[in-house]
Amino acid sequence: MSSDSLAPAVPLGGHGPATALHDAWVVTLRNLRRMTRIPEMVVFSSIQPIMFVLLFAFVFGGAIPVPGAAGTTAYREFLLPGIFVQTLAFTAATTSVGLADDLHKGLIDRFRSLPISRSAVLAGRTTADWIQNLFVLLVMAICGLVVGWRIHDGVLKALAGFLLLMLFAYAMSWIGAVVGLSVRTVEAANTIGFIWIFPLTFLSNAFVPSRTLSPQWLQNVADWNPVSATVQALRSLWGNPDGYVSTAKMPWPIAHAPWVSLFWSLLILLVFVPMSVRKYRSVSA
Repeated sequence: MSSDSLAPAVPLGGHGPATALHDAWVVTLRNLRRMTRIPEMVVFSSIQPIMFVLLFAFVFGGAIPVPGAAGTTAYREFLLPGIFVQTLAFTAATTSVGLADDLHKGLIDRFRSLPISRSAVLAGRTTADWIQNLFVLLVMAICGLVVGWRIHDGVLKALAGFLLLMLFAYAMSWIGAVVGLSVRTVEAANTIGFIWIFPLTFLSNAFVPSRTLSPQWLQNVADWNPVSATVQALRSLWGNPDGYVSTAKMPWPIAHAPWVSLFWSLLILLVFVPMSVRKYRSVSA
């Protein structure tokens, strides 16, 4: 075998979709290698979802009833889809911090000097974070199974739920890309990420049924929240309790949650992918 076959992948240069995809994969591998060299990044990203699962399941589980469901595991099955969505939504903060760190250290300027697609740096970062999320999702699923969460509606619906979840996580990463390229420091990226993601995830049906929120307008906001749509889609596809006694009482976005979740994810990508590329060009100018 020649030594050339062992050489690391390098950007191709030039233009076109094939070149852009190759360059994005090169950057993805660069970010994944960085994660293997700093294993605590993956370890700490896995501890938070485990803590949320255990705290909500055992501390709040007995105090929060789920309408239309009974039993000791009812709230845990209601909770886990919300935990999944909340944890992967925080991918946006991870992407923000990673890009802000690259920008602060001058790596973005180094990428500028390479014959590389403009979108490759962003696509590589978001794809690497997406792959890391697969491991985080596996850890959460195992933890959920331990505390009593189950999928009841078959393999195909289970797979559809996981695909919707990972699409939503990927879309959120592109919001994080815009944030990371818009701030001056890593600390600012980290702070801003928590400021907007926490209200988005808690003002939803992730932890309590949205119709328990008060005043009424908060319920309407929660019902149209993309987090609520994705959480409800998972509950519907996986056969988990959703807090509604009858489907006739569901608001429209909740009753059609899988399609609404898909719409929100595609809309976020449509808006924030070109926005992040334009932002990258402006900070690299």
